[in-house]
Amino acid sequence: MCATGAFLLTSENDRNPSLLQLEQLAARTPAVTVDELLKGFYPSPRFGSVSFASYRPDPAQPSQAAAVRALEHFSESIRTPEPTGLRKFFGAKKPPSRAGFYLDGGFGVGKTHLLASLWHAAPGPKAFGTFVEYTNLVGALSFRKTVEALSAYKLVCIDEFELDDPGDTVLMSRLMRELADAGVKLAATSNTLPGSLGEGRFAAVDFQREIQVLADQFEVVRIDGDDYRHRGLPTPPSPLANSDLDRAMKKEFGSSGDSGDKTVAVDDFGTLIDHLAGVHPSRYRQLIKGIDGVVWRNVHTITEQSVALRFVVLADRLYDSDIPILASGVPFDALFTPEMMAGGYLKKYYRAVSRLTALVREGQNHEPS
Repeated sequence: MCATGAFLLTSENDRNPSLLQLEQLAARTPAVTVDELLKGFYPSPRFGSVSFASYRPDPAQPSQAAAVRALEHFSESIRTPEPTGLRKFFGAKKPPSRAGFYLDGGFGVGKTHLLASLWHAAPGPKAFGTFVEYTNLVGALSFRKTVEALSAYKLVCIDEFELDDPGDTVLMSRLMRELADAGVKLAATSNTLPGSLGEGRFAAVDFQREIQVLADQFEVVRIDGDDYRHRGLPTPPSPLANSDLDRAMKKEFGSSGDSGDKTVAVDDFGTLIDHLAGVHPSRYRQLIKGIDGVVWRNVHTITEQSVALRFVVLADRLYDSDIPILASGVPFDALFTPEMMAGGYLKKYYRAVSRLTALVREGQNHEPS
């Protein structure tokens, strides 16, 4: 397979042939400014136009409708700041409120939809990102500069809240506390209650004080519903043979009816994951910018935890941008070792496998993910 260059896509009846531009993610080393990093903190295209009205609560799960009402009220409080000065002195006293809301529930109950709806409803400046994106932001800017930048925001939304190691626990505890002290409203989603964050990953009892500080920032809103993990992992399509990748790529990304030329990143899987070690995860969004599809040769099981966690970030960014995948090698349900899928990071790996499976199904079967 050609790794870089272009394919001219034509057929007998094609009067307007399109050009398929080929690149390699492993050849990209994006440089990102501070302003560009901060401008990237907004909901992905999948949630670019959602609203509270477009959320469809399950009538059998009253907590879902209750969560909508709670967040609608919260968004109103952000638009209408609490009174200050004499208005505050003579006004009715209000019970002290926490800095924000924490949406707790299983996968697939619409937590991200609601979090993005809150972001859309709230006034700016505001930020929306995953937990990993915020920790990566601190790594790219420094803790103090991150606090200074986000303290000017009215709302900070944290999707997929996870505490994976003691360092992250202390880091996010300090960040949330300082933002709350600065008057920033907070909202987060997770499938783990704040007091239980970190369990199964490290000695959480040794960091109970930091975990409690996190829990104290949020009003917990429970969203009940079916958790897709109870149904097991989705079965991915069978991988393609290397010899079939060119044909499949032309069919998927150069089919008639598509408008304009497309850019596809074609990489050897091993080369790509080696390259990711040299690109800060905060830049993965820019790494895939302008890419319409990815093709991976010789996908293999990842055996190192650090490599796997980096790859999860890339999987999330690909899913956010709805980029179809074509691949040869092992199926994506064998991407991580059985030990990883049963270990402390299993939620991350389940999410990654589910999302990659949706993208490869879209790429091979022309089905929307």
